[in-house]
Amino acid sequence: MYNLVAFTLRRPKILMSFVALIATNMYKFSSIFFLSFILISCALRSGGENPSDSVAVEMDTIVIESNELEEISNNLKSNTYRASETVFTDLIHTKLEVNFDWRQSKMNGVAHITAKPHFYPSDSLILDAKGMDILKVQLAGTDLTYTYENDVLRIKLGKTYTRTEKYTVRIDYVSKPDERKTEGSAAITSDKGLFFINPKGEDPKKMPQIWTQGETEASSVWFPTIDAPNVKTTQEIFITVDDQYTTLSNGKMMGSKKNADGTRTDHWKQDLPHAPYLFMMGVGEFKVVKDFYTRKDGSKMEVNYYVEKEWEGNAKDIFGETPNMIKYFSELLKVEYPWDKYHQIVVRDYVSGAMENTGAVVFGEYVYKDKRELLDDNDQSTIAHELFHHWFGDLVTAESWSNLTLNESFANYSQYLWDEYRFGRDEADYQAMNEEDGYYQSAAVGGYHELAWFHYGDKEQMFDGHSYNKGGRILHMLRNYIGDEAFFLSISKYLNDNKFKAAEYHQLRLAFEEVTGEDLNWFFKQWYESKGHPVLDVNQTNNVENQTVTLNIKQNQDIEKFAVFRLPIDVAVHDANGKKTHRIWVDQEEENITLPYSGVLRSVVFDESKMLLAKVNETKPQEQLIYQFYNSNRYESRAQSLEDGVVKGNSSSDQMILDGLNDSFWKIRELAIQKSKEMSEERKGIAVKIIKNIMMSDPNSRVRAAAASYLATNSENQDISDMLKKSIDEDQSYLVVGNALKQLGKLDPDMAMASAKKLESESSSKILAAVAQIYSNNATEKEAPFFKDILMNKDLGVFNQLNVMNSYTMFNARMSEEQIESSLEVYKYLQEEGGYYTKMFTGQSLDYLVDVLAKRREVLEIEKTAAIEGNDSLKMVEIKAEISKINVLLTKFEPFFKEE
Repeated sequence: MYNLVAFTLRRPKILMSFVALIATNMYKFSSIFFLSFILISCALRSGGENPSDSVAVEMDTIVIESNELEEISNNLKSNTYRASETVFTDLIHTKLEVNFDWRQSKMNGVAHITAKPHFYPSDSLILDAKGMDILKVQLAGTDLTYTYENDVLRIKLGKTYTRTEKYTVRIDYVSKPDERKTEGSAAITSDKGLFFINPKGEDPKKMPQIWTQGETEASSVWFPTIDAPNVKTTQEIFITVDDQYTTLSNGKMMGSKKNADGTRTDHWKQDLPHAPYLFMMGVGEFKVVKDFYTRKDGSKMEVNYYVEKEWEGNAKDIFGETPNMIKYFSELLKVEYPWDKYHQIVVRDYVSGAMENTGAVVFGEYVYKDKRELLDDNDQSTIAHELFHHWFGDLVTAESWSNLTLNESFANYSQYLWDEYRFGRDEADYQAMNEEDGYYQSAAVGGYHELAWFHYGDKEQMFDGHSYNKGGRILHMLRNYIGDEAFFLSISKYLNDNKFKAAEYHQLRLAFEEVTGEDLNWFFKQWYESKGHPVLDVNQTNNVENQTVTLNIKQNQDIEKFAVFRLPIDVAVHDANGKKTHRIWVDQEEENITLPYSGVLRSVVFDESKMLLAKVNETKPQEQLIYQFYNSNRYESRAQSLEDGVVKGNSSSDQMILDGLNDSFWKIRELAIQKSKEMSEERKGIAVKIIKNIMMSDPNSRVRAAAASYLATNSENQDISDMLKKSIDEDQSYLVVGNALKQLGKLDPDMAMASAKKLESESSSKILAAVAQIYSNNATEKEAPFFKDILMNKDLGVFNQLNVMNSYTMFNARMSEEQIESSLEVYKYLQEEGGYYTKMFTGQSLDYLVDVLAKRREVLEIEKTAAIEGNDSLKMVEIKAEISKINVLLTKFEPFFKEE
């Protein structure tokens, strides 16, 4: 799963505590900065011992009855230790027949469940079935006795079955997802399982649709099953819908049948076993854009994209790299993509980022982007993440939520692998730094825990910066330690040894040990079974006489809490003879490591490949940092040189900045732009000329936008406003246009207002948000209809709608009481119909306007006192009328807070 709630437009599941923290102070930020702060902050997603261990009985004589089964399960679940689900029953095949009551948001279902006892003979089948009406349960046409309470269906089979005997139970039921009291988490905002979106067609902006979300244990809302990750079953489903609807599910489309009542039944079948949480169903008037992947044997596999009609022309722009990804990952892993197809669907009001349902991946609407929007940002990392899950998560599944990192760390690391292959190592390393920061932020808010975490409070807590970000960075460390060939052979062995099974992290370790021949317990105990990360202070002492450099390395993490780490680290020593790399081991709280050099010591690069998951505080001379900039091939080293090696007025660092403006990697150019303000005055003019050229011609939109920001703030040239206007008129990047408009608003508000007027009809939500920000500070009440129109009638997306609402609030704060009163209609709409985050923050917007009105009243009260003291009765009457008007207006805010 790619976590939208810890979602970054680039990396991922928003930490709600982070958002709440920001929300309390939201109007201390400008609207653009506020949105940026949210997006930057969201760099993440996020039983006892088995009783059989001590049982000494004649195993062959045990018959597990339903009450015993339930007692064992309760004992496991009541203990702090989160064990894997004990498997009493093997699901073999699940066949579903479903149709829908759209108006009541219900699903009528028939489940045919083929199963057998796992080992011990049993007379019972116990299934998870959340919030259903169970109509009847039968076996071979005979009614069975059952009980149904607390979302558990206990069926008496009528006889005792052994592990060699299969049976098929039929269950007729009604799924009622909207009648359940649902819960959410930092990862998934609702566990309703089955979602009816605009089922009555009352919202003209939203296509009616149905979709499912199974992870973690919500598939049992729409079909009875054993809802655990270590259960696997083959599957087929017959979906009956009105003929205008398209359907999607796992496996192959086996055929469609037109029915006499005008409906159609589609038959999907998944012949390979997978976990119930990966079952998927989607229904809507989707357009299907067809693509394909060619397997090694020359056969073609369908790779289709399900989108709304208006996005049909953009589907391949959004998803078109998918066949290349399948090919690349299949070759890299030496395991051919194992499933029947790979379809991707975009749904509305999705409760997370994306979900790796086997062969039928769901994405939230945030991936909808036109060609211009894709110039600034694409979702290839998300697409890669969900695709990689089809090996790690779908083919081999974590046997418990405690082992979730086996799914999510590999999916997270696929983002690095794809970036490295498609965009180059600098891009991969840059994004890896963001991933690492996401782990630090997640841990700072939610606390530290083991990567394989058997003592969580709730399974949803597993979807955090540990399972995703930290896990991905640990895989990167292991890759660097054992080398590429051994790393990829090891994970290939892990996949082949455990395919179509559930696994725990020890099986991953054993695969690595068998390939490398090394006992890796030290690595897995340290990174999978322990908490935290190293914090290293690194200082160097150069002994010129002895031609040695000594590194003093201190581990400054809380040793009592996190212990001392054992770290293999590569250190590059640059001297008169070039570069020599030394592998050192750090395993003490403090130690000194002495390395030789020849002639002149040019630079010492600690952790040369920048693979450590560690906070490293390194002190080195400026001349080493500058040498490192020109002689390191890793992004992080060059970035460190720019961050730490610039000394104002120093000619060498000035030249480093100028050369950074021409670096091959966009983020270095962006950093160099930011550092240009620290150059000496006589050379800053050279930088300004280069940055002007960058603003108009750099191939990367983020660099052009950074150039615009720099020039608007640091250049006094009169032509900057004209350049900004030219960018607004001609640049294809919405990011650049929006930022240029913002910067122009600082330099020439009248020109910015004129440009904003021309952009009111743009379809891009980013541009409309930029226009809204200009209007928030400069517009008059005649621009109020613009805000009303785009907030109530435009599909702005979850974050830009929030951003525009924030601008609207700042706009209203400058307006008359009449305008504020008229705005309440818009806030009521946003409170009831707005996006998830807009609804969350509507109360803060209204609070802010209440404060604005209260302050106006305070000023009027002071003026009233002055009028009384001055015997100005006419003025006093006018002021009283104004105060009365504000008081009446304030009462109109009260229903909003009562509703909350």
